[in-house]
Amino acid sequence: MTVNDLPIVAFFKHLLDPFIIWSMLILTAWLYDEDFTSYYLVLVIITFFVSTYIYERILIYRNWRKGRLFAYMRDTVVGWLMIIAILVFLGYATKFHNQFSPQVLLTWFIVTPLMLIASHITVRSIVTNLYNKGKLRSAIVIGANENSLAFIRHIAELPFLLISYQGFFDERSSSRIAGNFGSQSDEPADLAAATAVSRPDDFGSRLGGLDDVVPYIQKHNTEMVFISLPMSSQPRIQKLMDELPDTTSSIYFLPDIYIFDLMQARFEYIGDTPVVAMNESPFIGVDGVVKSISDFILAVLIIILLSPVMACIALAVKVTSPGPVIFKQRRYGLNGEEIIVYKFRSMTVTEDGATIQQAKQNDQRLTKIGGFLRRTSLDELPQFFNVLEGKMSIVGPRPHAVAHNELYRKLIKGYMLRHMAKPGITGWAQVNGWRGETDVLEKMKARIEHDLYYLKNWSIWLDLWIIFKTV
Repeated sequence: MTVNDLPIVAFFKHLLDPFIIWSMLILTAWLYDEDFTSYYLVLVIITFFVSTYIYERILIYRNWRKGRLFAYMRDTVVGWLMIIAILVFLGYATKFHNQFSPQVLLTWFIVTPLMLIASHITVRSIVTNLYNKGKLRSAIVIGANENSLAFIRHIAELPFLLISYQGFFDERSSSRIAGNFGSQSDEPADLAAATAVSRPDDFGSRLGGLDDVVPYIQKHNTEMVFISLPMSSQPRIQKLMDELPDTTSSIYFLPDIYIFDLMQARFEYIGDTPVVAMNESPFIGVDGVVKSISDFILAVLIIILLSPVMACIALAVKVTSPGPVIFKQRRYGLNGEEIIVYKFRSMTVTEDGATIQQAKQNDQRLTKIGGFLRRTSLDELPQFFNVLEGKMSIVGPRPHAVAHNELYRKLIKGYMLRHMAKPGITGWAQVNGWRGETDVLEKMKARIEHDLYYLKNWSIWLDLWIIFKTV
């Protein structure tokens, strides 16, 4: 269980929300004098798994924790609509929809999100009352560094965690800690704003050195201890772990691996062995299945809808310049493996060698309709067939030619991480203005930063938003 789940959010996820969803179905069936058959029981079970997954993915609990009440209400309703869509699809696909009363289902569909919102607001008022009365768990931090400072600010921003931060312990004096974080008075205003997370002010009170930890806990009955010492301090950590069991505090370790720029970092198990995922694709397990299914369905629909347009473009390419209609080029795909990407040919050349010249504005190599195709991105339409092949996604980092990859992987840190997902027809970088020619290194760096942001923050909602912005 993470710190974010203690204790209220865990109550929502694992008890209150499922109970409301189930009880509303049972109550609705009872009101309409409907027999609660085994089909309703199956519906309850399916809804539990679907709702748990959907509400976790759209981050409604994070909005609740941060006090974004309207955002939470919006996401609850939208998430419930997604659940309804899945249930309706499954009902018609399995022919089980006739086993349920339309009145019961319609009433359940309408009442449930209202009850979910009402219950969260009620619990919120109870938690607020507890917070105002000081019913908080006391907490201390051991170690003053970037990692612990970010954590201290995090719990300060989330009062509904009901954690009262008391101060920190560190072998260094407060002046030495401030010196290590830099002098604030000598920084320009713009640099000060950029490095706000590195200021020592928010550490609060220094309560002593490491030898003072256990006596302080025993004296003040501290409930939570967060250890944030670097990996190089293993002997000190071991000493603390030998002494802290002599207290009743809950002990948590804040690993300093998070000072690195990681992607999808989290704790996992390989069999029974705990491991830390440092850089991992976001499309592992169920997420990968959801991504693949949504890609396939959307690609089929788009190809059907745009087939007349693609036929006209193919004819125009053929009659306006000699050469193939489809331009094929080797690019890097998932895990850096080479794939063949399709495009409508927009140039008089079909380069695919060790050296490739990027297309430029008013490029002389463009065909008569090539400029129009590239400006409107219509030349990319054949890549929906790449999606059907499973080589590309509709949304993801744009694939670059192999020659460009070999160049930029040496110049930009983390460049190859973008290949931990299937390349996309459109992407976060493209809808934020980083498409087309990258004539200077800074442009490519900006594109890569946006690609990595997408991989770190992927959700089905982000995909839909990117598709909307692309259109």
